[in-house]
Formats: sequence, structure tokens, C-alpha cells
Amino acid sequence: MTLIKSISGIRGTIGGKTDDNLTPLDAVKFASAYGVWLIKRNPSKKQLKVIIGRDARISGKMISSLVSNTLVGLGIDVIDLGLSTTPTVEVAVPLEKADGGIIVTASHNPKQWNALKLLNEAGEFLNAEEGNIILEIAADQNFDYAEVDHLGTYSKCKDYFEKHINEVLNLPLVDVEAIKNAGFKVVVDAVNSTGGIAIPQLLEALGVECIKLYCEPNGEFPHNPEPLPENLQEIAKLVVAEGADLGIVVDPDVDRLAIVNEDGSMFGEEYTLVACADYVLSKTPGNTVSNLSSSRALRDVTRKHGGSYEASAVGEVNVVQLMKKNKVIIGGEGNGGIIYPSAHYGRDSLVGVALFLSHLAQLKISCKALRDSYPAYFMSKNKIQLTPQIDVDAILSTMAANYKNEDISTIDGVKIDFESEWVHLRKSNTEPIIRIYTESKSQQAADALAQRIIEEIKVIAML
Repeated sequence: MTLIKSISGIRGTIGGKTDDNLTPLDAVKFASAYGVWLIKRNPSKKQLKVIIGRDARISGKMISSLVSNTLVGLGIDVIDLGLSTTPTVEVAVPLEKADGGIIVTASHNPKQWNALKLLNEAGEFLNAEEGNIILEIAADQNFDYAEVDHLGTYSKCKDYFEKHINEVLNLPLVDVEAIKNAGFKVVVDAVNSTGGIAIPQLLEALGVECIKLYCEPNGEFPHNPEPLPENLQEIAKLVVAEGADLGIVVDPDVDRLAIVNEDGSMFGEEYTLVACADYVLSKTPGNTVSNLSSSRALRDVTRKHGGSYEASAVGEVNVVQLMKKNKVIIGGEGNGGIIYPSAHYGRDSLVGVALFLSHLAQLKISCKALRDSYPAYFMSKNKIQLTPQIDVDAILSTMAANYKNEDISTIDGVKIDFESEWVHLRKSNTEPIIRIYTESKSQQAADALAQRIIEEIKVIAML
């Protein structure tokens, strides 16, 4: 069982002992710390307001109730969206002029996990400094709860899927008419979470025929909820059997989007962002950002449209910070996370679906033909386990020195850019592991590069 405390929130497995798992006491402690942080952040404001939403996992209602009532106990008003998505809560925070938000979700983790994702008043994830302050408050446990006459209020709001979808439909680049005229048939796998509500509602508004697969929001994930090719065999078969134009796959909190081609092949999570960026940049030229572990294909597409590309450290908050700095048009992460600032600064699969379908409808080509139009890159994702006594930082420094004549980035581990391929080395913050991501022009080449780097690390570490 596991409890992970980080700047972005608290994540852990349900049950077991406090401080080792996400127990009711841990949920209350970290909700209290977040509430105290909000109060200190807004010293002159008489009444604070927080938006809460949750995915459909089994423990969600319990954790959400604990978090909501803890905030009420601090004198903070709570608006509970109930079953929701991460981007829906992100949209709701500024629309409701709230002071923050909490999404109760463990994203792509299995059903025994849950988490608190923490947002600021803009509906964006906290930065490292803010997250560290909350961790310190939680450690001190010096909470001052409200007296009975100053308790916060609790209310429910159940129409935010509709509001979120309207925000998406009103984006200038979402071509509702073209999508309706295309007559798309789409299969949706929402892994029995809240995407099973939100995505079909969006598709209905766009005039798209929707075939549901695992869209019952009961939290019983029918397969590993991470939208990777090995977990998507059922939808791939159903897309072909139904003669659908494509398949849409989202993770439990609907901030990652994967596409399945009409022949059952994978469009590729990395290429969701590439396709959406291609469309957006063709209408509004500009710059892009993704993280260091994302495909080079986004850089290629950006340059095709006359823009510039820059990579951030891994993590959504890092991507967003660089996007704001560079005033980019679109960005995100290669795991299928689309961040479109014209909507909001958060990964949003609803926005991704609408942009992707607009692109496909205007081009009037098949999903597979669109995928084949992009540069072909292949990734290999590996890790190497080291002993606790080995200095991982020293290994990474040695690797950077060994490849000093190549294009090197050390903002997040070590990334080595070769002419036609790259490798990104990152250490784990919780265990002696180096993650090794490579990309090349073929799967064989990507795997070979990864194996070569692993052998070099073993020599340095004297394994």
C-alpha cells in the first residue's frame, strides 16, 4: 500500500494505516492543509469558495464527502459538481469565481487508488512553491477550524458537463457544422468512469453517432485504465466490427485522449497532440510546447507552420508555465494531454475531441490517412533498477558529460538529442530507478538505442 505526497497533491491506495495509505484521516489532513493555505492566501476575503468534483472510482464518494465537509469545517463554501472530470472542474473554478478547486481522482491509476488534485483560483494546478507550503501545513497539523456560526455552506451543481460542453462548442476553431456534415460514427471507451457521461454528451451535441463501450460510470474499470495500446484491444476490434470512423479513449478523469483508427490500428497517444496542433496552427500560426519526453513530431509540425517549439520539464504545471512564457497557441503532453489556452490552461479531452474531429471533417480523409500524413516516430519506454547506494545524480551527470558534443538538456534529468533520435533519462523521486525514454525512426532503432544506453549506465554504475 502506498501514500505519495507531492507538490501536486496527495495520491495513495485506499485502506490500511494512516500516513501509509489514503485513509479518511489522511484525506481530512490534506484537505485541511489546502483550506488553511487558501485562507492565508486570501487574508482580506471574508468568504472563500471551492469547487469539488470526482471521477467514478468506487472510493470517490467517500473521499469527496470527507474533503467537502473538512472545507466546510474551516468556514469555506463548497460547490460539489459530483461526478465530473478534471477539465470540467478546471473550467468551473473561474466561471464560478471560486478561490480554488479539488478533483478527487487518481487519473490513470487502478481502482484501489485515489487522490486529491489541487487547483488555484484560475483552475490551474499549483506550482512547486505553493505545493510545498501545503505539505508543510499538513506536516504541522496546526489547523484552526471555524466556530458553529461561521461554518461554510455546501451546495450541489449538476449541470457543469453542459456548461463545459458549451464552452467547447463556442471555441472559434471548433467547426460544429463540418463535424455534423461528416456523419461520423465513433466508438467510445471511457473505462466506466465519467468520460462515459461527458464524451457521449459532447458527441451528441456535435451530431456524431456514438457507440458506447464501458461508459457506465460505476468505477469498475474493465481493463487497465491507462490508455495505452496493450489496454485497447477490445475497442480496436469493435471499431472494425461496427464500421466506425474512429475510436475515442479517455482515462478515468478525462484529461488524456487516445484515438483508434478505422482499421483498429492505434493513432498513437503521442500523435493526438500532433494532430490537434496541426489543425490549430493551420488556422492560427504560432508556437508550441510539450515536455521533454514527448514526440519530436510536434516540433516538426510546428516548424511546418512557421512556428517555434520548446520542451519543458515533465509535469503539466511545467508545461503550462512555459506555454505562458512563450505565449504559445497550443501545447500539452505526449500522453494524449491537449492544452489549448483559448479554452483554459489544462489538459482537456473534450477540447481535444472537438479539435480533432474538426480537423478530420475539414480534410475529408480517414483517420488512418491523417495519421500516415505525419512524420513516423517510434518510442521505447524502459527503466533500470539500481541499488539504493548508487548515486543516481552522479550517473546522470556522467552521461551528460559523455555526450557533451550532442544537443543536451538538463532541466529535467538528461535529454540527449541526436540528429534522428533522442533519449531522455529521468530519475524517480521515490525509488532508485532511472527511466529511459527513447525515440527514433523505427521501433527497432528506438529499442536498440534504449538498450545501448542501459548498457552504458550499467558500466558507469558498475552493475
